[in-house]
Amino acid sequence: MTAVPERVSGLLLDLDGTLVDSEPLHRAGYEAYFAHRGWDVPDLSVFTGRRAEDVFATEPGPWAGLDSAEVLAGVLAHVPDEAAPAVPGARDLVVAARSGGVPVAIVTSAGPAWVERSLVESLGLTLDSVDTVVTARDVADGKPHPAGFALACERLGVDASRAVAADSPAGVRAALAAGVRRVHGIATTHPEAVLAAAGATAVDDDLRPLLGLLRR
Repeated sequence: MTAVPERVSGLLLDLDGTLVDSEPLHRAGYEAYFAHRGWDVPDLSVFTGRRAEDVFATEPGPWAGLDSAEVLAGVLAHVPDEAAPAVPGARDLVVAARSGGVPVAIVTSAGPAWVERSLVESLGLTLDSVDTVVTARDVADGKPHPAGFALACERLGVDASRAVAADSPAGVRAALAAGVRRVHGIATTHPEAVLAAAGATAVDDDLRPLLGLLRR
């Protein structure tokens, strides 16, 4: 007898690099700010998927000893004022999940303003298009700590083990630690090998393959 696949209890989606291809914009902001300060540009991948304030507070660099919130404010002031392109399948996935009764959470290291701007300008959606948003301000510990994904599951009232998450390496580790079993690495910012090493149960170029999970 063929087993029937479990229905997805909830969809837990990162924002940057998962729903929107914003890495080039953020990278430009970091590069412009570091140039403004006369700093050498470090390996910017250390920021991907993590709260920038956490990186500035814990990682070695020319920002050592400075107020991490002030440094982040300087970076954000240098980010180009344009909409990030949507990752293929992003809008369709959110719309299909909600119409199919699967609750959706955005779990991001960004702040609320960037979430709303990305949903509206990049995806043509609104904050009401998702069931909850967990931002950098909602948890004491950012990715790869599982707090954000755990809070999203709590707010949605879903079983983490039956949820599906999509994220970059730090988020993959965070989702797994929160008890999510199906975690897709989205290869917009990191190669497949890095996502697989983080523990991703599948690696996709974009979000279109996840649409098939909603039809089960």
